[in-house]
Amino acid sequence: MIGGQAGIVGHLHIGDGAKVNAQSGVSKDIKPGKAVTGSPAHEYTSALRSQALSRKLPELEKRLKDLEQYILQLKAAT
Repeated sequence: MIGGQAGIVGHLHIGDGAKVNAQSGVSKDIKPGKAVTGSPAHEYTSALRSQALSRKLPELEKRLKDLEQYILQLKAAT
């Protein structure tokens, strides 16, 4: 299945049962049964994990800054 406005370049092999999300840009072969999304197209489940993680970026940035400050304090104490 290929979603609307998906672009597929060159002479690629798209395996049986593969799914290409709408507006995806496919530049490599897709194995049978795999689902891809994005431009360039990448594995669908990986994209979902990235989206979930991106929501946590502000919290992760704060934690990183706190850890960096803690490390600086430890270095200054020695």
